[in-house]
Amino acid sequence: QVQLVESGGGSVQAGGSLRLSCAASGDTVSKYAMGWFRQTPGKDREFVARISKSGGTTYYADSVKGRFTISRDNAKNTLYLQMNSLKPEDTAVYYCAADEKITIAPMTASSYDYWGQGAQVTVSS
Repeated sequence: QVQLVESGGGSVQAGGSLRLSCAASGDTVSKYAMGWFRQTPGKDREFVARISKSGGTTYYADSVKGRFTISRDNAKNTLYLQMNSLKPEDTAVYYCAADEKITIAPMTASSYDYWGQGAQVTVSS
């Protein structure tokens, strides 16, 4: 029902900041809880953050807590991930995802119904 396109990826120095955007089209994004995941070669897709439909509730992986902030602007049909104090271990392809149903396992990739194509984030030391 919904198409997702990430943007804002790139290369930064350790300690720097970057903001990813995920633009949704084809449907009203307010009907979806949204999440960010990341993946490196040879590893499963890793949960990063999740935000409720209204934006009132957020969840973060321990590895990014205090550094990353997930937010959404439903009027613009857009999801964001603000990444501060970036570390080399944050290097990955980042994906946004949409979850239409009430999910038992909100931090599990298989719980999400729609995915973007991914955006590369590279953090150099």
